[in-house]
Amino acid sequence: MTTAPQPDSNEAAVAAAAPYASLQPPTLSLVTYPIVGPLLALIAIFVVFSLTTSTFMNAGNMSLIAQQSVVIGTLALGQTLIILVAGIDLADGAIMVLGTVVAGSIASHGDVALAMALGFVTCIVVTAINGLVIARFRLPPFIATLGMFTIVAAAARLYSQSRSFPVTSDLLTVLGSGPEFGTVTVTYGTMVWIALTLVLGYALNETAWGVRVYAIGNSPIAARLNGINVTRVVFSVYALAGVFYAFAAWQAVGRTPIADPSGYQIANLDSITAVVIGGTSLFGGRGGVAGTFIGTLIVVALKNGLTQAGIDSLYQQIATGALVMLAVGADQYLRRGHRA
Repeated sequence: MTTAPQPDSNEAAVAAAAPYASLQPPTLSLVTYPIVGPLLALIAIFVVFSLTTSTFMNAGNMSLIAQQSVVIGTLALGQTLIILVAGIDLADGAIMVLGTVVAGSIASHGDVALAMALGFVTCIVVTAINGLVIARFRLPPFIATLGMFTIVAAAARLYSQSRSFPVTSDLLTVLGSGPEFGTVTVTYGTMVWIALTLVLGYALNETAWGVRVYAIGNSPIAARLNGINVTRVVFSVYALAGVFYAFAAWQAVGRTPIADPSGYQIANLDSITAVVIGGTSLFGGRGGVAGTFIGTLIVVALKNGLTQAGIDSLYQQIATGALVMLAVGADQYLRRGHRA
């Protein structure tokens, strides 16, 4: 009887390992760490403006950049959540402004605690309605939030009769103040922005809810087949985004103690810009709050540096728009390369 030849031990090991080849750690790249690109861009901005202007790197200007970042940065945290599930919110700035108007108008009659509470409730409820329409009735996020943007912007003007409300309450304006260290002021609003970023980062990276958010962004169909309640998670994402919009409204009143229904007209675009430049994919499932934090600093530092260099504001808008297009183009290129 002839015995079949035994395979070489090395060949047997390779054959045994073949089914698990796809489980090996991926090659490190910008796809693995999408924060690398935005971080390099931020460093480049600081280097260029420190060489071309005499005041950009001053401690006072660094403090100003941080203070200018808090409102858009906090709005962008909520926007990040929504974009991670492959949505978008064109109404976030308008919702924030409505919150400031509601709080400012009620505070003008003396009830500051009620003003604060109703400002928060307004932002959360309106954003939750967006989430309900999108998650339950499957309306496309772009259409739903565009419609809400129009409604809320008009509602803010109707409610306030197109008037602004000066805010004098220490509670409502507290986030615009903070300890001073020479020419540097570290506002409580900046501290809140950093704290919210850390809390949301933990929730996305260390909790089961965060895993579900990324899973839905990657493929809602696959997420549903794996037992994830997509409707519930998407609704929770929008409702939680409303909390961040409410904090942004509080910060906005702190920075400029006046509730103006025509304020922050392009805050929605700035928040989307910060998220996209920060490396979060518009197609969902990739990115995070660390990139959004850096993206916010890029947007604000770029505008600040161009202003100090004497560049017209219209050219600043052109530069910001070009940066967004570059970021989205890079995202598409990296996704194609990763899938290939």
